[in-house]
Amino acid sequence: MAKITAKATTEGMNFRRYKDGDFTQHSWQEEIFQAGWSHKCPTYVLRTPPCSASCPSGHDIRGWLDIARGVEKPTEGVVWQEYAFRRMTEANPFPAIMGRVCPAPCEAGCNRNMVEEHVGINSVEHYVGDWAIANGLSFTKPEAENGRKVAVIGGGPAGLSAAYHLRKRGYAVTVFEEKPELGGFMRYGIPGYRVPRDTLDAECQRITDMGVAVKTNCRVGKDVTVAQLEKDFDAIFWGVGTHSGRGLPIPGWKDTPNCVSGVAFLKAFNEGRLQAVTGKIIVVGGGDTSIDVASVARRLGHIDEVSKQDRIEHVIFGETAHDVAKTAKREGCKAVLTSLFPVDKMMAAEREVEDAKREGIDIQGGVMPLEVLKDADGRATGLKMCKCTMDGMTPVPVAGTEFTLEGDLIVAAIGQSGDLAGLEDLDNGKGFINADKAMRVPGRPKHWVGGDVVRPHLLTTAIGHGRVAASSIDEFLNTGEVGKRPKVDVHYWNLLNKLRETKLEPEKFEPKPETLRGTSDAKFAVHNFEDRAANEVIPHDELFLGHFTQVPRNHRGEIHIGADEVIGNFTERLLKLGDKEVVDEAKRCMSCGLCFECDNCVVFCPQTAVQRTPKNQRTTGRYVYTEYSKCIGCHICQDVCPTGYIQMGLGE
Repeated sequence: MAKITAKATTEGMNFRRYKDGDFTQHSWQEEIFQAGWSHKCPTYVLRTPPCSASCPSGHDIRGWLDIARGVEKPTEGVVWQEYAFRRMTEANPFPAIMGRVCPAPCEAGCNRNMVEEHVGINSVEHYVGDWAIANGLSFTKPEAENGRKVAVIGGGPAGLSAAYHLRKRGYAVTVFEEKPELGGFMRYGIPGYRVPRDTLDAECQRITDMGVAVKTNCRVGKDVTVAQLEKDFDAIFWGVGTHSGRGLPIPGWKDTPNCVSGVAFLKAFNEGRLQAVTGKIIVVGGGDTSIDVASVARRLGHIDEVSKQDRIEHVIFGETAHDVAKTAKREGCKAVLTSLFPVDKMMAAEREVEDAKREGIDIQGGVMPLEVLKDADGRATGLKMCKCTMDGMTPVPVAGTEFTLEGDLIVAAIGQSGDLAGLEDLDNGKGFINADKAMRVPGRPKHWVGGDVVRPHLLTTAIGHGRVAASSIDEFLNTGEVGKRPKVDVHYWNLLNKLRETKLEPEKFEPKPETLRGTSDAKFAVHNFEDRAANEVIPHDELFLGHFTQVPRNHRGEIHIGADEVIGNFTERLLKLGDKEVVDEAKRCMSCGLCFECDNCVVFCPQTAVQRTPKNQRTTGRYVYTEYSKCIGCHICQDVCPTGYIQMGLGE
């Protein structure tokens, strides 16, 4: 065997482009653009698209849209719908639910908004999620158990997401749920015409079928102690949600029987106890929950109160339930929804606001409640209101604009907090639990937390919390430490995984003096490729937008319900796209930050230096290569790359 000398090794490892005394800055611009050779050649730089960066659950959205459009091919014997489902659920196990109810911050971030209307990301997710249920797709159980146990407190979106991601890693997971069924806010906070219960059941069942144990009707802090969990489990995840609604901060609200929270109202409806409302209802809010309350009230309809025990507050607070027979003669209910913000600036999704108007809900924006008005028995008869302007998030009353709204039930849908009775040690004093960026509870090494009990936000945010927490728990239990999270903390498309899947992975690296520096001939690395996805989001001004023509969006069909037909109508309103429509919609994706095989760089290269990779070596992200002996660094390939995947890199 040849002996490697110390001198040879040292010289190989200490190559320096510049020598001592080279202090003069030199511009390479003239040489680069006028020479017949170049120090700069195409480098393929993977970055995160803004849709994924805007998705709190961390979807690889570009990835599954590229699958739906046919750019990224499934493995042999797998149809694209299943392949897309597997990619979707690497981050989020609830595609059928989120495709229906997520307000889609990803669509607001979509770079196609700079060309025309955004890609209908939700509609593709909706289609794939329903296809997976219809075709009985399940999640793969872990290949091996790792011997560690994690308790998940709360079976809502955060808890089930954490349970799913932990179970994939081989953890024995037990979910403790206070209510009779799993789903959390998806079941007890959103009406069934928005989240069909058979769809929710299917997506929850897929998770438990992985071997996740479930204990329902079990409240931690009452039926089992935190100390017992700490003894029995290696880690604990708190996903207890926020099931305590906030009242209005105005005189007359406290202890008034027919003033209730939106959380309590929707819970009573979703549990089947609330069958009708009595009289007029006023909903104070402006977000999606307030829309749900008012829309449910319109569907339930109005009945005249028969006796004191049938009063609606007794039903809402679980003391009794409506007799279905008595509600058969219900009539239309007058529902008024008020918002501090003007109607066009309300927090609720625009589609939900328009549906609510169509269904006969009177929406009044730019107004604020001042006082609850009561009768001699202490029951609310209405609200004293006034017009207002907004100073940031603070309402400013407009003097002389006071007026009265009459109502028999007043519902506050202005936010909620956690019900942490028995868990006071975790309470930060405001009804929430603190978390760091890794979703760990500060000062409690075995405890993680996620969802609304950290900060009330979207369902997709809670799902993302569960994903991050599961990753952090796994890191902690394997290393004893929790590292810094990525700057762009989402699920990334991975070229190396794709190369392994297509049996094109690099050869094993054998360190030798002659291989310590890069070379385009070696087979142990992916050449002229850089993965910046964890650190950079690609903006629209680094795309070649001129490549994209305007193509009308494929909108999902909707069932619009008029005010005269809303009573008792709990039909799902949102229809999914057809097979062709969903592919056509996916084709509108601009694949920001990743090659989608348009051939622009091949066609426009004046030196024919950029060429297609041979078919037997080709896969997503490796569609073209550069013949370095021909490249003169003219930048044309970068200029005409629609997706911004090509950047000019400085080489030797």
